[in-house]
Amino acid sequence: MVISRAIKSFRQDSSGASLVEALLTFPIVMLVFAAFIEFGYAMSQWNQTVKALQYGARLAAVSNPLVKEDDFEEAFPTEAADPLNNGKATPNDATISATCGPFKAGCNVEELNRIVLGSDGLCQAGTDPHPGICDLNWRIKPQNLMVTYQRSGLGYWGRPDGPVLTMRLEVRNITFDLPILGGLLGLNDITIPAHPVTITTEDLKTCSTC
Repeated sequence: MVISRAIKSFRQDSSGASLVEALLTFPIVMLVFAAFIEFGYAMSQWNQTVKALQYGARLAAVSNPLVKEDDFEEAFPTEAADPLNNGKATPNDATISATCGPFKAGCNVEELNRIVLGSDGLCQAGTDPHPGICDLNWRIKPQNLMVTYQRSGLGYWGRPDGPVLTMRLEVRNITFDLPILGGLLGLNDITIPAHPVTITTEDLKTCSTC
């Protein structure tokens, strides 16, 4: 009888229920809270990547070609095949292109490094008088960029500063940095989209004082 009463009393005792509920729900609440924080952080990385590419595209549009000189000149000769055509509009043919991709394949390494690393060759935001892409987003390195030049139909044969082209700059192989959810759920392998930025080039000639 005494044992039966003790068991019944134990079953009806709810003094520790709140603590148990709190212990069960606390990890879930913290996980949701971390998800909100890291979602905002991921959006910040996304926006930072887009802004860095936009800046890099504007800089590359007025700099020496980022493609190897031989490949560039082969795709976009300055003079017309027939000298009588000099001064006439260049063809509007986007299939004529020159590209350099990840790991610097086909790239003018010196010019690509200047666009990415800035004039000082280092990723140090706020210290470079002529910053590069990585001064805006330190995670973007030369090997993460793909550059494509295409005929735009603008400019003319024999133009002193070279052809006027359409240039596309995009990022490759950069993943989101998610310290909490990445460690808990293995989400660090989510790749940031390429975000291609297309711009019309101007004079493809690097300023010697920039």
